[in-house]
Amino acid sequence: MLSCRALRKSYVAERGEVLAVDGIDLDVEAGRYAAIIGRSGSGKSSLMAMVGGLSRPSDGSVTIDGTDIWGLSDDKLAAFRNRRIGFVFQFASLLPTLRLVDNVALPAMLGKRGDGDTYGKAAMLLGRMGLGDHLDAYPSECSAGEQRRAAIARALINDPVLLLADEPTSDLDEQTEIEIMDELLAVNRELGTTLVLVTHNLALAEQAEQIVHIAGGTIAS
Repeated sequence: MLSCRALRKSYVAERGEVLAVDGIDLDVEAGRYAAIIGRSGSGKSSLMAMVGGLSRPSDGSVTIDGTDIWGLSDDKLAAFRNRRIGFVFQFASLLPTLRLVDNVALPAMLGKRGDGDTYGKAAMLLGRMGLGDHLDAYPSECSAGEQRRAAIARALINDPVLLLADEPTSDLDEQTEIEIMDELLAVNRELGTTLVLVTHNLALAEQAEQIVHIAGGTIAS
């Protein structure tokens, strides 16, 4: 499902070149839950940005479901990212002027996959997340946990093969964190969606089938 080879990312800073990711090889099988752990600044988010097609590697390759994503043109990469990859970030990042159902439907509409059933599917996904009575609510009318569930529903609207979650619960209270993680695991187990999660929470990581420890931009042994 996911294969990274000799993946490297460097940045130019005032103090010179900063090597955020240094030659990582990583494989995650289809349908797995893989957790990426490591200290702040270890390269976890830089790795996720390259895997998700958001930040071009300095060197190396990322293959998802048989496609070398960084070998695609910008337009084809954007289309692939929209269709095949779902994102859940640390903050829900819902558009405040749109209802929850609009926010969830939006990626399908932008990807020109929207049809007469797009809103029906958005409503179904919100219902799956326990938000069936919040379809017409605006983000400001919802709790942080409800916004995060809506973000998960949005990530699933195009039936991605890979769901990337970068610290999706770090700003939530313990009970809400457990509830959101239960939703992510249900997506992984019931829908078979490959899940890659970045987390500082070792208890969450211990539930994973594969744990990847990043230190100094490389995979620690």
